[in-house]
Amino acid sequence: MELFIFLNTMLELNIKNETGRLRAVVLGTAESNGPTPSIEEAYDPKSIEHIKAGTYPVEADMVKEMEAVAKVFKKYDVKVYRPEVIKDYNQIFSRDIAFVIENKLIKANILPDREREYEAIKHVIEQIKSDNVIQLPEKCHVEGGDVMPWNDYIFIGTYSGKDYPDYITARTNTDAVIAIQELFPDKIVKSFELRKSNTEPKNNALHLDCCFQPIGTNKAILHKNGFLVESEYEWLLNFFGKENVFEITKDEMYNMNSNVFSIAEDVIISEQNFTRLNTWLREQGFTVEEVPYAEIAKQEGLLRCSTMPLIRD
Repeated sequence: MELFIFLNTMLELNIKNETGRLRAVVLGTAESNGPTPSIEEAYDPKSIEHIKAGTYPVEADMVKEMEAVAKVFKKYDVKVYRPEVIKDYNQIFSRDIAFVIENKLIKANILPDREREYEAIKHVIEQIKSDNVIQLPEKCHVEGGDVMPWNDYIFIGTYSGKDYPDYITARTNTDAVIAIQELFPDKIVKSFELRKSNTEPKNNALHLDCCFQPIGTNKAILHKNGFLVESEYEWLLNFFGKENVFEITKDEMYNMNSNVFSIAEDVIISEQNFTRLNTWLREQGFTVEEVPYAEIAKQEGLLRCSTMPLIRD
């Protein structure tokens, strides 16, 4: 009887793409987020910009924003897991610490300072069959914001320049791309070189989802300047078809317009201030669930960054 109960509590992971009907997700938390970090403690140029300006987001505002997302998930009957709260610690961006492809959860080889974030979702990891929890070799650097399963494909943002170690914003390397291809030999792994900057947020694609995201069944949001190699941007434009692509401006990329989150092929959670994008989405037949998320966006992350899908239909 005990064995029967145990088996029924196991999580059957299933992620084949970015838009299948969401059934279970890890949503980060802004509770006990801690004081404003020092410039030295920041991981990206946008956070640094707001620290310097005295406009870095405060915990109460971010908690409200994340609860608005949790409310939308409840509306759509999505099972939501939250991290255990660590005192004075930023745990908003759950996509950075792990990601799911097919039935495998892959632990991100994250910045060493963020290891505790993974420990805080152990109650979720323990519900997954151990064979399906993957730890990549130490030389493989990867974060979930750079990894997008899309049916037969896995799209991965990377940076392969020799100056990779110099960029705090370079999070996924070529070793990780190769390792993921070996893990999923039946998939076509397509990597994209991203533009990186430690100092200028409008010229920095921290992750692939900062300049690109597939939506629906055949559409995408795209920002050309996020890609270092124009032919790779053109490949995406041709793959989805120009008529199916919503091109965002540099300012819209800075405000994280490509970092929305799909609950289903026809339902998208988006920031309430993304007026141009949200109008286009509705014109294309999407249901748009608008939430406030502008404060969290100040840390160069938005809705996709703070969610880690576990099960989609």
